[in-house]
Amino acid sequence: MTNPKLDEFVDKLKAAAAANLKSVILYGSAATGEFHAKHSDLNLLCIVSDADAKRIEALHDSVQWWTKKGHRAPLIFTLEELQRSADVFAIEMLDMKTHHKILFGQDILADLAVPLHYHAIQVERELRTDWLRLRQAILAAPKKPKIYLELMTSSFSVFTALFRHALIAVGEIPAGSKREAIERISKFAGADPAGFLAVLDHREGKREGQEMDVERTLNQYFRLVEAVTDKFDLWLDTKG
Repeated sequence: MTNPKLDEFVDKLKAAAAANLKSVILYGSAATGEFHAKHSDLNLLCIVSDADAKRIEALHDSVQWWTKKGHRAPLIFTLEELQRSADVFAIEMLDMKTHHKILFGQDILADLAVPLHYHAIQVERELRTDWLRLRQAILAAPKKPKIYLELMTSSFSVFTALFRHALIAVGEIPAGSKREAIERISKFAGADPAGFLAVLDHREGKREGQEMDVERTLNQYFRLVEAVTDKFDLWLDTKG
């Protein structure tokens, strides 16, 4: 993707960090081609030689400039930290390794080893955690279609990413898009994908909120999350 502000931010990081900056890497939806300005973030990983307080502080003004434009601060790692974090951040590291774009420096992700045993455990834990968070959010939310739709659109990317990783964990070829991940995980779980597909259409501007039966969509949405979580948990128990 072409983004002059992103290029300017990389130049600011290079000037601020000098020789300490080894790589700036774009990952996430902007690297997969599924970026939507209304719903997506520009996710950046910076690799530095040293990440002590003094060197992190040197990046402060550049990062503040970036965050004031509505973007997330980049992740900052040394190469050793990144390698040693692949077990606890297996989902994130596998995503970065699979889809990324080098904006500056070396492609340090090409040779990053991600332990898939820890990956499957993280998928199960995060499915359960985010399912419970969704349940809490539904309980706490006012019973209004607009609020329910916001709950689904705000949690959508998290769940579709976990669906994609659940498919990887069970040995399937990675899904090429969110739509494909939804359709394939619904077959794995034996559940209706209609709720998630409706929210995807809404995010892509193909369906307005007032055209949707939001309460019915929420029930379908929740049931797919529940079915995937339970089915993946049972699958993981058999691999125990």
